[in-house]
Amino acid sequence: MKIAVYRKEHFNAAHRLYNRNWSDEKNDKVFGKCNNPNFHGHNYELVVKLVGEPDPETGYVYDMKELSDLIKDKIIKRYDHKNLNLDVEDFRDANPTAENIAVVIWNILRKEIDKKLDLTVRLYETPRNFVEYPC
Repeated sequence: MKIAVYRKEHFNAAHRLYNRNWSDEKNDKVFGKCNNPNFHGHNYELVVKLVGEPDPETGYVYDMKELSDLIKDKIIKRYDHKNLNLDVEDFRDANPTAENIAVVIWNILRKEIDKKLDLTVRLYETPRNFVEYPC
């Protein structure tokens, strides 16, 4: 019997979407207002999903307090109230799109969570715009 458990956290961060190999005109055309050279911010909602079989002794798929602590330690501290382009090494050479942020978060958490559990990261950039990795 497999069960999914979810933990929701949030962080606030600024970013600018642009490709340094493109002209200002092309960046403006592709990324629009998200290409603001002075950056812009989001109140990101992060949902981490783990799927697995409950432990017969605890009944847990994963201890939710441990999951909360892990997300706060590895993700929230790293991204909250940061400029993703300037303050976070993960995006020195990668455009901090919601897609790329979700993949980076997944890779960080995957190293910490037992491989017997399926891991999915859903990241809401706005209430209407969100990404999920893997899909």
